[in-house]
Amino acid sequence: MADNYLEQRMEDMRSGKLSASLSHATSSTYGSWHASSQTNRKGFLQVAFPARRVLVTGGVNGIGLAIVRAYLRIGCKVAVFDIDKENGELLAKNEGIRFYHVNLADAENVEESFLNLLHAWRDVDIIVNNAGISTFMPLTEGSVKDFDKIININLRPIYILSHLWALHKKRYPIPSDFGGRMINIASSRHVQSETGTEGYSASKGAIASITHALMMSLSEFGITVNSISPGWIHTGNPEELSEADHLQHPSRRVGKPEDIARACIFLSLSGNDFINGTDIIIDGGMTRKMIYVP
Repeated sequence: MADNYLEQRMEDMRSGKLSASLSHATSSTYGSWHASSQTNRKGFLQVAFPARRVLVTGGVNGIGLAIVRAYLRIGCKVAVFDIDKENGELLAKNEGIRFYHVNLADAENVEESFLNLLHAWRDVDIIVNNAGISTFMPLTEGSVKDFDKIININLRPIYILSHLWALHKKRYPIPSDFGGRMINIASSRHVQSETGTEGYSASKGAIASITHALMMSLSEFGITVNSISPGWIHTGNPEELSEADHLQHPSRRVGKPEDIARACIFLSLSGNDFINGTDIIIDGGMTRKMIYVP
């Protein structure tokens, strides 16, 4: 019954059974309802989203850029940590983000930049740990240095930012009914692999694991922690993809960066604090598809 509550309320709204007073009463919990006045047209759900302070790592290109733009579209203040200085400064100029030129493999650089951001904003409300590199190479050609580089960029900054955020929250306890959100971008490769992906798979598996550990540690501050595991998300020209690329997915298409961005927004909604410590796989069904070579 609970699973169908929102759907039933929408149906009541369309049919006129939901009174204006009841609609207003539910808005504080579920956001503001808005539906078409004509019952033969589809209604839609409008959700109020306060202007949050959002940090996105690796937000200059690809999935990260889609996430940044999604938060900007709903009125949030967005800061980006990225090593791409030229495009980061261009993004700041054109779209109004706060850009920090950060080498995420440099722990001191990450710490200094985050403390500067806290000084500027007094706090952050949402952190999306998106930055990562996907260096694939045969096991016989890789090195410990290569492995460490992947871990230091993909995984270690999550711990650094969590540690500093927790210290800040403990030092300046400000009562809030929101608390905060941390969203870590993992990968479906933490549950399925190809050859030569040891460093990447290890880092993404660790991200999924540190997510539920941080859920417990950040719980006292009201911060929820979840991860998203994208599958094949194409960030280039759609014309690069073949029909076979799309049709191999049960969803009948390859993923887009906006698929991940929408999930971040969903997890950031005030009422979604009961989603906590979980990993959401967004891959068009591929990790559940049984595949045998004929």
